[in-house]
Amino acid sequence: MTVVRGVRAHLRRRLLVSYRVDPEVARTIVPAPLRPQLVAGQALGGFCVLGLDAIRPGWMPGSLGLRSENTAHRMAVEWDEDGQTRTGVYILERHSTAWHAVLFGGRLFPGVHQHARFTIDESGDRYALTMDAGDAHLAADVEVGGEWESDFFPTVQAASDFYRSGRIGWSRGTDDSTLEAVALAADGWVVEPARVHSVRSSFFESLPPGSAVLDHVVVMRDLPIRMDAA
Repeated sequence: MTVVRGVRAHLRRRLLVSYRVDPEVARTIVPAPLRPQLVAGQALGGFCVLGLDAIRPGWMPGSLGLRSENTAHRMAVEWDEDGQTRTGVYILERHSTAWHAVLFGGRLFPGVHQHARFTIDESGDRYALTMDAGDAHLAADVEVGGEWESDFFPTVQAASDFYRSGRIGWSRGTDDSTLEAVALAADGWVVEPARVHSVRSSFFESLPPGSAVLDHVVVMRDLPIRMDAA
């Protein structure tokens, strides 16, 4: 397994949309030596939508950084390392508005990306967006706030702790076989619950009927982040 170089950025907004996924279906998606991490007997899959500013290598000042909208479809995973079980996520696919991520992803920037078109409507605490990239589509209309509801986690704090502990992301490299590991860290870590008005994902809707069910959505906002080799 190889690693990639780190970057720094400012996270304007991150939507984390999570599904309960049938474990047997999840096992067909996740490559060895990774395996699906089960929560309450189900695999946890989903996608995140990230709005980033000041994207740059660690040595570059933030004022020279770039801006992008990005999505990543992911599955919570675990693996054995040095006699211990570790947890993180497997990134199935990444999409971005930024050509630097598409051209240099997996080389100068973490992760291989495909180019995509986004529409974003942010109004106060409500976020409505779409992503289109060939046959891949997603849409989300969510609003920060409301009562917490999830079959995975009893509280939003439990969800926050889970996401923070799974900060290592694995994905295939430019050769489509080697696995690369990137660790996401934030100087602060604030997760807020969100009400769902509507969510669509061509990836999860392509799985066998009933094998992926929307569970919850959380939002992170206004945080400096680091993506470093794990």
